[in-house]
Amino acid sequence: MPRYFTDEHEWIDVEGESATVGITDYAQEQLGDIVFVELPSVGTMLDKGGDAAVVESVKAASDVYSPINGEVTEANGALEDDPALVNTSPEDEGWFFRMTIGDASQLEGLMDEAGYKAFVDSL
Repeated sequence: MPRYFTDEHEWIDVEGESATVGITDYAQEQLGDIVFVELPSVGTMLDKGGDAAVVESVKAASDVYSPINGEVTEANGALEDDPALVNTSPEDEGWFFRMTIGDASQLEGLMDEAGYKAFVDSL
């Protein structure tokens, strides 16, 4: 399953016509201890670069943006009970939402893992 990254530190795993979205390990490190996550509702239409979710830590609140256009098909309910999953497993169990892929060509503008690593190293 291909994984892509945004310059806002979101990751997106693509599987067929759907995708799973979360924030990177780098992003959760910058935020610190996550205390609350506000997820989009199923059926919400998201635009590439638009607000999709909110993550709050002891340091700050931060928006999570949609990497592509699509419709939310599932939100990770486990984060409501245990928002710290974003800290302990940001790129696996701490995923935020699943969505349809509205325009697959939008994936072409995202970074692969090597590109993202180089981007983070340059910060």
